[in-house]
Amino acid sequence: MSDEVLVEAEGGILTITINRPEAKNAMNKAAAEAIAEALDRLDAVEDLRVGIITGAGGTFCSGMDLKGFLRGESPMVPGRGFGGLTEAPPKKPLIAAVDGYALAGGLELMIACDMVVASAGAKFGIPEVKRGLVAAAGGVINLPDLIPHKLAMEMALTGEFIDAARAHAIGLVNRVTEGPAIEGALALARTITANGPLAVQISKQVIQESREWPRSERWLRQAALVDRVFVSEDAREGAAAFAEKRAPNWTGR
Repeated sequence: MSDEVLVEAEGGILTITINRPEAKNAMNKAAAEAIAEALDRLDAVEDLRVGIITGAGGTFCSGMDLKGFLRGESPMVPGRGFGGLTEAPPKKPLIAAVDGYALAGGLELMIACDMVVASAGAKFGIPEVKRGLVAAAGGVINLPDLIPHKLAMEMALTGEFIDAARAHAIGLVNRVTEGPAIEGALALARTITANGPLAVQISKQVIQESREWPRSERWLRQAALVDRVFVSEDAREGAAAFAEKRAPNWTGR
């Protein structure tokens, strides 16, 4: 694991920190590969329930490391995309904790996550057009799925930034914190880890995949995924814990 990415596991939460504050956490090859490795770990380890990705030094990610780019490096991981994330998010929930700037590839990393917690001073944008480029790591593809079409068009064509209040108002951000975003992200992650892990994972899968299902097939396709949840050990444990007025002991099975 590269020291340019720090990984910590505690209480079922895997926190991934981009640790390049001297470069505003710009993404290089080593960091991208380390993030991909951490996300593989998140999905592979049963006791890990939720991931958080954040940045050190008060900035989330300022995009691609241009110095690395000029050296011939690419911050893309085959099969994973930019930052080891944008083309293949993990199966388990992933929260972006955004302080400072989430720009260009940084915003694309953020929108590849399932939820976003941002500090009040955070700024967001895909300014690629200002450099004659296109936000091709998910910006122009995925942003219109998350916010109104005309607002996505404005962000992509002007390259201008929006603040946390505006991002929250248009649904790009779930929660805004007065303090560091990681505090709000951890609180959100703990709420999720208290729930049945199999139910959480399948709920995420249905929400993600159902947007592409034909309307006539939605109920059948949902049933194919959720039926095993309703006959799982966790489903019985959830009902028993409710009846016995105690916290459930989840097994993920």
